[in-house]
Amino acid sequence: MSLVIGITGSIASGKSTACQYLQSKGATHCDADKLVHRMYDPEKPAFHRIVKAFGNTVVGDDGFIDRKILGGKVFGRPEEMARLTEAIGDIFAEVSGVMKDWRQSLDPNEIGLMEAVNFIEAGYGQFSDVTWLFAADNELAMSRLMARNNLDQEAAKQRLASQQKWEDRAPAADVVTHNDGTIEQLEQKVELEISQILSKHKTGTLPTSKYMSWYDKRI
Repeated sequence: MSLVIGITGSIASGKSTACQYLQSKGATHCDADKLVHRMYDPEKPAFHRIVKAFGNTVVGDDGFIDRKILGGKVFGRPEEMARLTEAIGDIFAEVSGVMKDWRQSLDPNEIGLMEAVNFIEAGYGQFSDVTWLFAADNELAMSRLMARNNLDQEAAKQRLASQQKWEDRAPAADVVTHNDGTIEQLEQKVELEISQILSKHKTGTLPTSKYMSWYDKRI
């Protein structure tokens, strides 16, 4: 039976680096955020909801939602981010169908990685067996983000402020990995955790994901 692991964490937390490492070991990756982004292509219901909420200025010359313009309207603005989440959240049924199809496409012995920044908040944990959260000290994440994206301190601060703190996400996670060291140290932590997860999966001792009890309490 295939194993699907949800990978999440704020920007610059190391989740994508962890995914790349696991892919190098044979895991199959799915960027759940990109699936969501496709849900607001032109003529999709969410496209019209986003335009209604933010105006035609978020539509680029190619007729698609310009994510940079949209991002500029919501980063660092919790109320605006909530409006965007509400518009996107209305298409959860459509997104869940896509995710279920992806899971069913996996081979019986395959490991699937379902990655998303808002994996927990968006409800995607319903489609994974394990929710794995990556965390990093805020100051360290900010310095990484500034170097990686060529951002000034204020811009990086706004990006981080627009996302949930790892402490708020931890109750819904089965595994929490702190990425406060080097890439090599992160890979060692990932190797140890994935070995433990696979061992429990193979022996049938993998517990029910904490995500579901967290999700039930939320709704």
